Amino acid sequence: MTGIKDITVTFRTDLPLWPGDPTPTTTLMKSQEAGSRSNVTRIDTGVHFGTHLDAPRHFIADGKGVDELDLNMLVGPCVVAEVLGVKEITPGHLEALNIPAGTKRLLLKTDNSALWETPNHDFDVEFVAITREAAQWIVDRRIGLIGIDYLSIQLFADRDAATHVILLSVEVIIVEGLDLREIAPGAYNLTCLPMKIAGADGAPVRAILTAA
Repeated sequence: MTGIKDITVTFRTDLPLWPGDPTPTTTLMKSQEAGSRSNVTRIDTGVHFGTHLDAPRHFIADGKGVDELDLNMLVGPCVVAEVLGVKEITPGHLEALNIPAGTKRLLLKTDNSALWETPNHDFDVEFVAITREAAQWIVDRRIGLIGIDYLSIQLFADRDAATHVILLSVEVIIVEGLDLREIAPGAYNLTCLPMKIAGADGAPVRAILTAA
């Protein structure tokens, strides 16, 4: 791979929305067309929309907010691994990937990626995600950042938040809503920086890959 691969879903208000979350809006508060000297856009959105990360505070009451995250974990070598044809990613699936020992950042490319061919698709409750046992597998191997190509690392049907809690309780950073359609499995360098929002439980990110 040469150059930069942008793995961020373009922010647009018709992206799939987690059920119950507020619908994002963008409005032009000032416009040159209306006689203003400049164009000024206002965005109203939840922080867990589009490509974003979860900070520990998302599920851990006294956990770190976005502004306290270790930037060293958000920039550095990563592995993109492909897990296709399954709805629930288990420890067995992760073992079969033969992820190199010492991997700190892992991005999972699944059948979810095809959904981004139509960015304004309806939210898909059957998206691929990891089981709580797989979350523990990630913790046991001291992976510090886990990413996936839809809006949650946790299965929609798994409503007790165990997967999130297992990861966030030991400060594993979760990146959700990645666009990995054009990314082949392999080793890369990841840069994934969130907006620095004081005390926030999550934030939009711009995530890119470059050659390892």
